[in-house]
Amino acid sequence: MTILFNEDKQRQKVEELREQEEEGLAKMMAQKYGLPYKDFSISSVNIDALRIVKEIEAREAGAAPFNLINKKLSLAILTPNANKTQELVEELKDKGYTVNLFLVSQQSLEKIWERYKDLSYSLETKSGALDISNEDIEELTASVKNVTDIKKSIENLISQKKNYRISRILEIILAGAISVEASDIHIEPEDSSVRIRFRLDGVLNNVTEIDSRTYNLLLSRIKLVSNLKLNVKGKAQDGRFSIKLADEEIEIRTSLLPGGYGESIVLRVLNPNAISVPLEELGINERLLEILKHEMSKPNGMILNTGPTGSGKTTTLYAFLKKRHTPGIKIITIENPIEYHIKGIVQTQTDDTKGYTFLEGLRSALRQDPDIIMVGEIRDQETAEIAINASLTGHLVFSTLHTNNAAGTFPRLIDLGVNPKVISSAMNIAMAQRLVRKLCDKCKKKASLNDSEKIIIKNTLNTIKDKKYLEELDIENVYEPTGCEICNFTGYKGRTGIFEAILADEEIEKIVTENPSEREINKAAEGQNILSMKQDGIIKVLKGVTSLSELSRVIDLEE
Repeated sequence: MTILFNEDKQRQKVEELREQEEEGLAKMMAQKYGLPYKDFSISSVNIDALRIVKEIEAREAGAAPFNLINKKLSLAILTPNANKTQELVEELKDKGYTVNLFLVSQQSLEKIWERYKDLSYSLETKSGALDISNEDIEELTASVKNVTDIKKSIENLISQKKNYRISRILEIILAGAISVEASDIHIEPEDSSVRIRFRLDGVLNNVTEIDSRTYNLLLSRIKLVSNLKLNVKGKAQDGRFSIKLADEEIEIRTSLLPGGYGESIVLRVLNPNAISVPLEELGINERLLEILKHEMSKPNGMILNTGPTGSGKTTTLYAFLKKRHTPGIKIITIENPIEYHIKGIVQTQTDDTKGYTFLEGLRSALRQDPDIIMVGEIRDQETAEIAINASLTGHLVFSTLHTNNAAGTFPRLIDLGVNPKVISSAMNIAMAQRLVRKLCDKCKKKASLNDSEKIIIKNTLNTIKDKKYLEELDIENVYEPTGCEICNFTGYKGRTGIFEAILADEEIEKIVTENPSEREINKAAEGQNILSMKQDGIIKVLKGVTSLSELSRVIDLEE
């Protein structure tokens, strides 16, 4: 009978005996010095504790921090007699930490030191900020230039099979989203994989797919930094954290929704650079721009901007505020959330959970003697009435309303219970807008129109009474998207607005008291010669700013 000698198994047994012997010795030394003993083959490490002592200092001192509660720091050491260990303990005490010492074996120390790899380059703060302002992350933001780069970076990390990859994957996703100016990050579990998508210029684009294990780790990481409950899975949760990048703070709003294959994650990127657009660069045509400048220069009245969520209303209102802002006037805003901080303007954020609504914010703002008030959204009768009254009593009020077009503003206010007789007195102008993607200048190409497209364009242009709008327009050719590396192969780069507006003039005043329909209001406003969104959009198509297919995605061209 032949007895086979398993060398690997024998070596493993020897290694286990050596480890047991080392742990036994450490336990004896702990008793000798009167210190508690800890075995890190069965104990966990609080990653945040590692941030207190740099890895190189920990290794030199033969020590490692492993737990942190407020200012109480647990420190694993080999021996309390080593000079470097004593120096480290004194330094920590000088910084205000209460240090509790635990004696451990060399192999336990190695296990803790190994966890330094799990530290991302980010620093989490108590306020929910994820500080990624150091050079490594700035370099990452600069190097990840497009969706392809993001996909390659994530796939490379997943292939490494190391514990610290999750923190790094989240950083790559966030840095990539900031670099390509994505407004939202969608992480969506499906049957066999998990899809990551970015919303670029209002449209979702696939980035990559990850496995379920990586998704679960990523979900836990996102919950941790967003201050959400890790053990809650069957309930929607909302949280937030912010990223400090150089001198800017970018807020991330986290939304979790339970689904059939796991929790769907949406991270909304509130980048102040994306929302800080000068009034002249919004895409407003020259005639409407002059009208708006005139209306917003008035000392009182109301300017309402309408459109669905994500149509750029807030960006336009911020542009109005920046245009009017001078040291001689007081401006107060009531928002949710505050997306862009403007120096010299008082900005307040509503919080429904604490009873601080738009209504309460508006009431409080009026007691602060403002000249201009911006109300993020008019949702109910009381807010509408107070905003109307404010505009009648010497304040200029900017706000938004959820209607489909400018004409719908007047019936909507009447539906909210506002007296029709005061609407036209209070209102300066009602406007509506949508956002369309701009064609990439590097790769757009000329295209010929088919018969149905020619009919749409011809019919729309025929409705424009002021022919100055039609000067220098090429009505035979338009441009279409192609796709290149600069535009992430979408054919589009950036967005612009299409706008319409209705002034509250004498004709509108006459008809508003009769509870008119949108069609009747549009009829009454014809003499104002302000372009409709459809007309404005068609002109932008003919100027090569956007494509006909993109315009038809945003508004109905058949109406």
